[in-house]
Amino acid sequence: KVVNCGGQWARQIGAMAGVEVPLQPVKHQYVITERIEGLSPDAPTIRDPDRRTYFKEEVGGLVMGGDPDGHNSYGQRGDLPVIEDGHAKAIVIMGELWGERAPTTTHADTIYAEIILEPGGMIPLEEDADERAVMLVGGEASVDGHALTLYQLAVLQPGREMTLESRSGARVMLMGGEAFTTKRHAWWNFVSSSRERINQAKDDWREGRFGTVPGEDGEFIPLPDGAPKTVTYP
Repeated sequence: KVVNCGGQWARQIGAMAGVEVPLQPVKHQYVITERIEGLSPDAPTIRDPDRRTYFKEEVGGLVMGGDPDGHNSYGQRGDLPVIEDGHAKAIVIMGELWGERAPTTTHADTIYAEIILEPGGMIPLEEDADERAVMLVGGEASVDGHALTLYQLAVLQPGREMTLESRSGARVMLMGGEAFTTKRHAWWNFVSSSRERINQAKDDWREGRFGTVPGEDGEFIPLPDGAPKTVTYP
């Protein structure tokens, strides 16, 4: 089984596999009220297409949302640039690749593209991005002679041009872009640029100072036993 975890790009990613995802996310803002007594979770969603607003029940309260800009900042698949070169094709989903920029909104230098290689196809992976990674999602492919494993993220060495190629054909996702300017630390479910803030989060979680989700009565998950290693990136 394959799970589509594309989030706001799930429709485009589904289309790459020939699957129609009947959703189209849009950039919008919303507010959620406190719990409203008597509001049924089966209450219908009310939409006003002309004003691009909606009202719906969520976690016992009322969500009121809308698009203040009046436009969709994510783009449709038909708007995405397609670059073709012999036995290779690239669909630019986010950011810029080889001089072509996708209409999707980004706030940092970004690369996210689907690469389709026919048998014998190859493309250069240029070194201009701070960080790059590829994931094989179909067929067979290699980077500089190193075979890619299906659905495994392969992080590429920075500052070096490489070659992606396939003997029998492949679909590969290329991603990367601008690196963080400061370090990030990760421990369990906590990520921060400050180790002190992570330690504070541990105490807050242990003492029950984190907020709870209204209507969620799931059991409390304690902090991991022992001392899992704090991962620092980069």
